[in-house]
Amino acid sequence: MATATAKPKTNLQRASELGALRSEVSRMTTYDWVALDKRGKRMKGEMPAKNASLVKAELRRQGMNPQTVRERSKPLFGSTGSKVKPGDVAVFSRQIATMMASGVPMVQAFDIISEGQKNIRFKNILLDVKQNIEGGAALHEALGKYPIQFDELYCNLVHAGETSGVLDTVLDTVATYKERTEALKKKIKKALFYPMMVLAVVFVVVLIMMLFVVPVFAKTFQDAGAALPAPTQFVVNASKFVQSYWWLIIGVVVGGVTAIVMAKSRSIKFAHLLDRIALKLPVMGDITRNSAIARFARTLGVTFRAGVPLVEALDAVAGATGSVTYGDAVKQMREDIAVGHQLQLAMKQTGLFPNMVVQMTAIGEESGSLDSMLFKVAEFYEEEVENAVDTLSTLLEPMIMIVLGTIVGGIVVSLYLPIFKLGATIG
Repeated sequence: MATATAKPKTNLQRASELGALRSEVSRMTTYDWVALDKRGKRMKGEMPAKNASLVKAELRRQGMNPQTVRERSKPLFGSTGSKVKPGDVAVFSRQIATMMASGVPMVQAFDIISEGQKNIRFKNILLDVKQNIEGGAALHEALGKYPIQFDELYCNLVHAGETSGVLDTVLDTVATYKERTEALKKKIKKALFYPMMVLAVVFVVVLIMMLFVVPVFAKTFQDAGAALPAPTQFVVNASKFVQSYWWLIIGVVVGGVTAIVMAKSRSIKFAHLLDRIALKLPVMGDITRNSAIARFARTLGVTFRAGVPLVEALDAVAGATGSVTYGDAVKQMREDIAVGHQLQLAMKQTGLFPNMVVQMTAIGEESGSLDSMLFKVAEFYEEEVENAVDTLSTLLEPMIMIVLGTIVGGIVVSLYLPIFKLGATIG
């Protein structure tokens, strides 16, 4: 009697079964459990299951005595997790690079990293990437589903590592790149945060004085019936205006900031204008320029070391400079290199790169060590940014105190001028 042989499953059937299994798992409830092992040691963990009885049965099968099995409560707020920050991606890159270099299989590495991930949103992203890899997708394809967290540059570098067979090395390079880039961003934010906070405090303090302090003095002056000095009259009139139109002042400030942010994101010309102004500012212009050069050099060095062709690499580098002006210059360089020009010549034509950067690039091209030279350029300009940030902080502190003292002190002195005048008259 002939026996029927089972036909091998097609890829479509396997994919369908895997999708059904994932759907079933996603419908399960997560239970937190506490149990005692064979030695009486207290153990705890979590397990997805359809009900608590199945969790207890599985624990007993593993030789443990269940104590408590409770359904994990869902948080009222933030159940989807907070925003995935670039720093989170940098830490993930370092973790996955270390594990792969140690011989841990990629799927298992994703399991370990996602298990220790506190950000629920990022955890779900990593689990989905792992499932796509299990389904046959390449790592760069699975990461490409999340372009906000893993941009085109990141995916291109991973793809280059997969193609060349040195994915762990490339991931380690990417991790270093992300860490250095984030450190540079933090330095720039540090330079901007302090003056912005002080200006905000000055605005609030002046607003409070105009709304609550000056009116008390104004009433006293009005009851006295004395003529007010010009500075005092100006402050009183300003206080009356603020009391009548405080909502308009706040609306203009908030609306102005919002309009600038929206205009920058929607208008290329306006973004160019702001970028040119930023590059011409004293001290701040040096920080903007040096940070753009540092990002350009490090990003291009990373992509070149990963094996990405130079013309393709410049596409990703243009968006990583953090400057509209330098981004456009990189795009122009890409066109020049596409028709056969050397990188150092294309850089020189833009007029935006210092002679030292151009010469080091030329040496790197001639010696075949372009990536190493670019990394040295990046390190030099990153240090320049750090020094400029320290200089800016040192310069801003006395300037801010002078502005703060002038505004607040001027209001206080103006309010006391009639009192001083009255005292002089009596004397």
